[in-house]
Amino acid sequence: MTVAVNLHTVQPRKLAAVRRQVAPNEIGSAWGPALGKVWEFIRSQPGLWTDGHNIFVYHHSNEPGEPIVCEFGVEVTRTFETAGEVYATETPGGEAAVAVHRGPYDRMNEAYSAIGEWMAANRRESAGRSWEIYGDPTPDAADTETMVVRLLK
Repeated sequence: MTVAVNLHTVQPRKLAAVRRQVAPNEIGSAWGPALGKVWEFIRSQPGLWTDGHNIFVYHHSNEPGEPIVCEFGVEVTRTFETAGEVYATETPGGEAAVAVHRGPYDRMNEAYSAIGEWMAANRRESAGRSWEIYGDPTPDAADTETMVVRLLK
């Protein structure tokens, strides 16, 4: 399946997040416990969340295979005081290459590959951060949508 990539000017989104430094192959096991802490905090704060999505922000290393700083977060309505590991942050704003991944999460690399190919073809460079905006789960994983965003220089 061909993944379309578009150039967008993206606006920051407010997040409640927990930060972890993880090896690229350990993200799948790291996000659940971290996101659980975020949701536990959000449930204790009336009005902080209305219908925002889970958003994972990645701060990429320049060295292949090096650990990635990950912010596992949830979109919220406002900033707040840090509580334990949960802190207020936001996604970056600016020009970004954006692709919508449709299907199971274990095939999300298809969207990242399409963005990489688009960046090479359009002579654009990464600004070192990307994020995934998770859509609402569907009964059939083939219908689940995740927006993949790569900030550009």
